[in-house]
Amino acid sequence: MQSTKSRRKVAPSAAESADSAEKLDQLLLSSAICNGEDVGPFVRKVFTSGKPDTLLQHLRHFARSKESEIEEVCKAHYQDFILAVDDLRSLLSDVDSLKSSLYDSNTKLQSVGLPLLSSLDAFVEARNVSRNVNLALESVRNCIRLMELCSRSNYHLSSSNFYMALKCVDTIESEFLDKTPSSTLKRMLEKKIPEIRWHIERKVSKEFGDWLVEIRVVSRNLGQLAIGQASSARQREEDLRIKQRQAEEQSRLSLRDCVYALEEEDEDGLGGGVGDDINGGSGFPGVDLTPLYRAYHIHQTLGLEDRFKQYYFENRKLQLTSDFQVSSMTPFLESHQTFFAQIAGFFIVEDRIVRTGGGLISKFEVENLWETAVSKMCSVLEDQFSRMQTANHLLLIKDYVSLLGVTLRRYGYLVDPLLDVLSKHRDKYHELLLSDCRKQIAEALSADKFDQMLMKKEYEYSMNVLSFQIQTSDIIPAFPYVAPFSSTVPDCCRIVRSFIEDSVSFMSYGGQLDFFEVVKKYLDRLLSEALDGALLKLINTSIHGVSQAMQVAANMAVMERACDFFFRHAAQLSGIPLRMVERGWRHFPLCKARDAAEEILSGLLKQKVDGFMTLIENVNWMADEHLPNGNEYVNEVVIYLETLVSTAQQILPPHVLKRVLQDVLSHISEKIVGALLGDAVKRFTEHAIMSIDVDVRLLESFADNQAPLLSDEEANQLKTALAELRQLINLLLSNHPENFLNPAEPKEEISRCIDKKTQGCELICLRSYGITSMDGCFEGLGDPARMKTFVSRKIIIGCLVCFQSSTTTDELPQSINTHVLSSA
Repeated sequence: MQSTKSRRKVAPSAAESADSAEKLDQLLLSSAICNGEDVGPFVRKVFTSGKPDTLLQHLRHFARSKESEIEEVCKAHYQDFILAVDDLRSLLSDVDSLKSSLYDSNTKLQSVGLPLLSSLDAFVEARNVSRNVNLALESVRNCIRLMELCSRSNYHLSSSNFYMALKCVDTIESEFLDKTPSSTLKRMLEKKIPEIRWHIERKVSKEFGDWLVEIRVVSRNLGQLAIGQASSARQREEDLRIKQRQAEEQSRLSLRDCVYALEEEDEDGLGGGVGDDINGGSGFPGVDLTPLYRAYHIHQTLGLEDRFKQYYFENRKLQLTSDFQVSSMTPFLESHQTFFAQIAGFFIVEDRIVRTGGGLISKFEVENLWETAVSKMCSVLEDQFSRMQTANHLLLIKDYVSLLGVTLRRYGYLVDPLLDVLSKHRDKYHELLLSDCRKQIAEALSADKFDQMLMKKEYEYSMNVLSFQIQTSDIIPAFPYVAPFSSTVPDCCRIVRSFIEDSVSFMSYGGQLDFFEVVKKYLDRLLSEALDGALLKLINTSIHGVSQAMQVAANMAVMERACDFFFRHAAQLSGIPLRMVERGWRHFPLCKARDAAEEILSGLLKQKVDGFMTLIENVNWMADEHLPNGNEYVNEVVIYLETLVSTAQQILPPHVLKRVLQDVLSHISEKIVGALLGDAVKRFTEHAIMSIDVDVRLLESFADNQAPLLSDEEANQLKTALAELRQLINLLLSNHPENFLNPAEPKEEISRCIDKKTQGCELICLRSYGITSMDGCFEGLGDPARMKTFVSRKIIIGCLVCFQSSTTTDELPQSINTHVLSSA
């Protein structure tokens, strides 16, 4: 192992350290000076350490070191320096000559350049003056333009041309405010420009406020005009429908004479709606949207577009809300046109603003307002309709609401909820209308004097007859003309026609196209309930004479034709072809009143006839010879009936007269048979029956004499009222009554008479022998009840056989028995 010797390091002394540091600083300073570096750090260091003398020493040491270097360099270049000095001295003469020439040249240049310098100084001065003048002119021009803009702005302000005034102010602010040379003018502009804008905004807002006030009145007038135009268009449509109905009626009646007319179109009606006449100016009298559009444009220019839109919408919404208020002091019937016209005008204006306002209000906002308006109008209608008790009032409001719907539908607004409200109150309207018609019918019937109506002029005939198609002939009668009906008929026809027209008017333009069945239903109710009931009441309470009853029966016959007209008229107004109505209607709704009128007329005539039939008590039933001219009673009856027919044929239709006469003749037949069955007739002779036969022939002759008035078939039907009486007389006067039991004999009508009135025939046959009862006539023949039940027809024939063979009363039972047994 090799041992190492430790060496001790000897620290240098303090003097040596200071000396080495000083040398280092000196070297660093010398290096920095040689390299051209900054010696500032060295200076700061020594002053920081408080030893500037050290730096001075280093600098002196460096200078001494450099002096020796300089000296060495100078010694090295001394010879070259001497040569250079010699060269310079040799050039001295050339320099002097050059100096003199330069002096001469300078002198000449000075002499020549002095005018130029003076000219240059003048030019520079003039250029400065020109620059200043140009600046002044530019400032003046700017001021002039500024003043012109200010003057123009003031002029526009004075003429209320606010948009141009704002454009002038904007130009001043953007182009001239920063370039204004006058600080006073600039301060004035900075102060006045906001004031002008505020003034314009205030003026425009005031004009807009005035427009908001004015547009309410204008909207109401505009709505009334628009609805009026819709009403005129509807009237033109109605006139066209009337012409079409007339053409259809002519076609239905196969009229060959057709009338051609050139129709002139109404150019005003073919044009646009009222809203199309509204423009930004005054294209429509009283309607001017200029203040609104100007205010909107000004606020757009001022950068306040959104605020103005909101302000406009809120104000218009408030106006619409105030329009919804219905005054409780004024009846709605008087104020409904103003109410609906105000709303219609409001939305016509808004529709125009949506289309031309440049986004002032959106379609969505207008639709929201319309939904609010529809909801409010529906609630108002519901409330007002629930209070109304007059059909005409309800119809007036319905017509105006339907016109409102037609008007606003043209502008794209949905009006179905309004039409639904109208349809909802259809039944109430018709009930009120029926109630009004009942009162009118009652008044018309109570005023009837049961006199035939006199018409002196043709227009009266047209108004009371032709207008309801109740004429019996197409030939116009001579005037004065006495109608077969009383004044009640045209009065009631007018009431019913008015009901039809009001009903159709209510149902029309209500969103329902096919409403004829509804109109027909209520027309049936009017005729079958109101009119028929009123006529029944009149017949049962106010008829006290034959003339009155006859007039009422004549009226009912005319009303039957009028009912045909009513249903045709309802169909025409409803747009239904007449052929469909003629197929679908066959009943007469006033049949109860007609039957009651004929019944009461027949009853009164029967009472009159009964007065004459009392003379039958004077008939000699035991006469030895017959009366060739008939009994007195029948002559009186025939005279009365002929007088009656001569009067009745003037007003009563033949078929009605036939029914009445047939009923009266049937009653006469029953009265004669009743006389034969009466207790006053104990016995009669063949001559008495022959006189009755003459009476029957007179009555049959009267029936035959009605053939010119009635048809042959109706005259034969009239004679059937005497058929039973004729059969009985023929049976009593027959020479061979037993033949009526022979089925081969064509006497079925008498056989039916025997079957129909067996007991009466038995009694009449027995009374030919003076026997008033069949009791006791069948002693020894068995059970009388059984005889009545099984051989009653044989008894009648047996009596007649015995009557013809002049059998005595005592021999009658045995003869009857013999005849019955032989017949059996």
